[in-house]
Amino acid sequence: MSGHAAAPVGAAELWQDACSVREAIPLVHNVTNLVVMQFSANMLLALGAAPVMAHAEEEVEEMAALAGALVLNIGTLSPPWVRAMRLAARGARAHGRPVVLDPVGAGATSYRNRAVAELFGDAYPDIVRGNASEIMSVAGQAPGTRGVDSAAGSDEALPAACKLAGLTRGVVCISGARDHVVAADGRHAVLSNGHPWMSRVTGVGCSASALVGAFAAVQPDPWRATLAAMAWLGVAGECAAERTLGTGGGLGSFQVALLDAVHLLDRETFEQRLRLTLSA
Repeated sequence: MSGHAAAPVGAAELWQDACSVREAIPLVHNVTNLVVMQFSANMLLALGAAPVMAHAEEEVEEMAALAGALVLNIGTLSPPWVRAMRLAARGARAHGRPVVLDPVGAGATSYRNRAVAELFGDAYPDIVRGNASEIMSVAGQAPGTRGVDSAAGSDEALPAACKLAGLTRGVVCISGARDHVVAADGRHAVLSNGHPWMSRVTGVGCSASALVGAFAAVQPDPWRATLAAMAWLGVAGECAAERTLGTGGGLGSFQVALLDAVHLLDRETFEQRLRLTLSA
């Protein structure tokens, strides 16, 4: 990944990555949880990607080979689904496809921790995206969780993210009030977009991981791909919240407005609103 370190990254480059998604329409294979399946699929469609939500053990390895990226989400676990994730990951890696892991609720139960250990035991994912508690748990710390919600702030989890990136030799993203995207080669970016309502609609975090998969399918640098996905979602979330509040709506309206914003976000709005800080 060190070969990417010198490349400039700003709003214009991240916008171009979104254009690449819409030009390529990559197939993104999701072995994801039952709660968010429809919303994540719709978010991928709104972005311009093509979702497939296949989890049968009999087909996941073949499907992952066909897709541009694989997204694994442990939100609603069962032994067959864990086996399917491992098979899918094997198929993706055999064909050079990026693998994104969303360790939903890691640290909440011993079973979730064992599932992550099994997935890591085969091979590390290219990208891990989660909230602060999940990242801290996967990195070997124990901040405590509230079900699948974070009990820690994203800034607090930064040392754990850096440790985890070093272990996986990949990219780790902590989502929260500020999103941190770190790479094993030392690159670190902070995104300060978004809105508190994004944490109050089921599936927004999981759809972030799905969007990361879409960008990773077209952008060979996983750090930049993750940064682009989180930037797009953060700016879209701000726009959706403003539109919803302006019409007197609440969380139900916000969910629809977020899909609209992911679909309709224009270059001027994206570049003007993006709040991105790159660390040396």
